[in-house]
Amino acid sequence: MSKINLTVEQINDLQPQDIATNDFVRDKFIQIYEAMWTPSTGVSGEAAYERESRNFNRILAEKEDIRKSCTRFSLFTAFLDVAISGLSLDAGTRAQAYLLSRSIAVDSDLDQQGNKKNRYETQCVLTISGYGELLHRARVGQIRHADNPVIVYAEDEFEFGERNGNKFVNYTCRLPHTSGNIVACFMKITRADGSVDYAVMLPEDWSRLAGYSARQNRKWDNQNRRWVEGAPNALYGQRGQDNTFKIDTGFLIAKCIKHAFKSYPKARVGRATQLESQQVEEMEISDGIYGLEDGSSVNTSTGEIMPKQDTGFAPAPDTSNGVTIDPEASADNAGGNDDVF
Repeated sequence: MSKINLTVEQINDLQPQDIATNDFVRDKFIQIYEAMWTPSTGVSGEAAYERESRNFNRILAEKEDIRKSCTRFSLFTAFLDVAISGLSLDAGTRAQAYLLSRSIAVDSDLDQQGNKKNRYETQCVLTISGYGELLHRARVGQIRHADNPVIVYAEDEFEFGERNGNKFVNYTCRLPHTSGNIVACFMKITRADGSVDYAVMLPEDWSRLAGYSARQNRKWDNQNRRWVEGAPNALYGQRGQDNTFKIDTGFLIAKCIKHAFKSYPKARVGRATQLESQQVEEMEISDGIYGLEDGSSVNTSTGEIMPKQDTGFAPAPDTSNGVTIDPEASADNAGGNDDVF
């Protein structure tokens, strides 16, 4: 496989819609995908690129905030992170991943009074949904399988607990569900070692999340000089007489999947990627995988090229023919906003 050279200057000179179709970016996407996923999925890097480059530019066309506000470098890393994740940007109710723009503090200056003042820029972030995370964690060997989440109504029999150190769920569906009152949602997960885990959400859990959502949607009342709390995401529904929210069932299922992996180890993702369940701080992906020439590292917030560090007298390893990924090592190192569904 030939060496592919890219510079940050070349990336920053591209228009947003031209990033995914650039020849260098195309070759690097295919190289990454075929090294990491083609052996296990059987999908060629070229086929994945053709699909995801169309998805990427469709999103840019639809979302003006991403197209006009995000830095070119963050768009570049987000697109290559699609190859690193092995997931798809296909739209739908069970979307595996999508793009978000977020404001990030990249530097700080001192104002006239000598106080530190952060400087922000807008970056594009590849976000892996709960559905994508299920697939991703299975691929890296953390889980074998996860059943579809089950909605539990007041008419059903449901018991959740722990016995001898193992979680258990006893559930019996009792039809018809005339009340429409949801009392729980649970999902059965089979770990890589064959043991069983359960993720359970109760009314107090989604009521708490609805409170977070309302605070995130608060607005500043300039006239009264105070924050006014907003309404939670409409999919949480209305608060009932029992002080719980009548949550949308599809929304609850997505939330159950998302929060199932809160306590699981971090999952290996790219630098411009976040999992909905966990905001990963320590990344396992090195700068070299993005194909930046001369081995320089890059500040992913600013796009600033950092000088190559001297690693000693030993010669650098030859990676001109690609890299070999140890699945067992990847599994050992693998590990994970709230209202995006």
